[in-house]
Amino acid sequence: MAGGVKKPVNIFRLQDLGEPKEVFNWRLWFAVFSFGLLGAARGVDEGLINGAFNSKHFQGTINYSSYTEVEQANIKANVSSMVQLGSVGGALIAFLICDRIGRIWAARQLCLLWVLGIVIFMGAEGNLSAIYAGRFIVGLGVGQTPVVGPVYIAEIAPASVRGLCTCIFTGFVYLGIVLAYFTNYGCQVNLGDTTAARWEVPTSLHLIFAVLIFTLSLFHYESPRYLIKQGQHKMAVHVMARLRNLSPEHDYVTREISAITSSHLEEIEATVGSGWMGILKEAFTVPMNLYRVCLTICAQILSQWSGAGSITLYAPDLFNILGITGTDRTLRVTAVFGIVKLTAAVAVSMIYVAVFLTAVPELGIQEGYLLSPSQSGLSKGAIAMIYISGFGWALG
Repeated sequence: MAGGVKKPVNIFRLQDLGEPKEVFNWRLWFAVFSFGLLGAARGVDEGLINGAFNSKHFQGTINYSSYTEVEQANIKANVSSMVQLGSVGGALIAFLICDRIGRIWAARQLCLLWVLGIVIFMGAEGNLSAIYAGRFIVGLGVGQTPVVGPVYIAEIAPASVRGLCTCIFTGFVYLGIVLAYFTNYGCQVNLGDTTAARWEVPTSLHLIFAVLIFTLSLFHYESPRYLIKQGQHKMAVHVMARLRNLSPEHDYVTREISAITSSHLEEIEATVGSGWMGILKEAFTVPMNLYRVCLTICAQILSQWSGAGSITLYAPDLFNILGITGTDRTLRVTAVFGIVKLTAAVAVSMIYVAVFLTAVPELGIQEGYLLSPSQSGLSKGAIAMIYISGFGWALG
């Protein structure tokens, strides 16, 4: 344009993002939706377990009243946190599984673990050891979702909307919480507090999501990046062309495949002869890498110390302590709390961050990319939104 001034990009018009219009097709959004659903796994569990545990019928199956108050508190904490413990192991092995069997099969096997754990939990018939084991196995599956889902989405999404697509995963976390809270509330009101259905029906939400995600995975191809790593270049081109709704010979498809191939070759060259011990050593002995590792670990620790997870898990109990009496009222207020979290997280902070990353796709891709003065202001706004999100999370 005249004077070298670029036309402003309308981030709400996908055709203005510099990508061929065919790229934004139903196959892309279907894939993003399918793997974004993995985000609901943790939300469903966090929203369900406390309400289910408070069911009189469930407590009766484990003779809860026969324990002392201290023992009751320990049992409740163990049942609630066993998924969190299993999730640690699941998260640690997720990357290895993704690289060994691929993103698609990684999603399928975590769904199988998820179902297996829930079946053991529901069939425990009051056996605390079986309940703990089932919950732990659920954690092994659920703990893999924050790795498998975002990795697959990031690898299939065009650069211009990668931020938006990966944030959909986060949105489903809160959607899972809302569905879990309202399922608990609905079952309490309509099924009563003394029937097995009171806690079994809400718990079946786990099975619904796991089976749905497994079924949806059958309609998707492996990510082009993984196929390149496996030496399946022709298949990678075919999948990329299918995802982008373009011909395999299209220049856009060729550029993307070339970029993935070059990146893969650079990774091989950088790690040749290192082995996993060498890579681990490099992560902790190179000062810049060690700084990144420590920053990541500290961010996760502080996010957990904020207390948000505890509030989500024990929301019914907390509202009861705060003066909301009656199981029905407690669960109703808890359900509203879930809507507040979903609205605040999705409609304010995360959408702004996703929109900013969509408008500036070079960030995180082009090393040393410098923001323009106008982009710098938007960047500060994104940082502020992260602060606001953290502030709201901490306040609960």
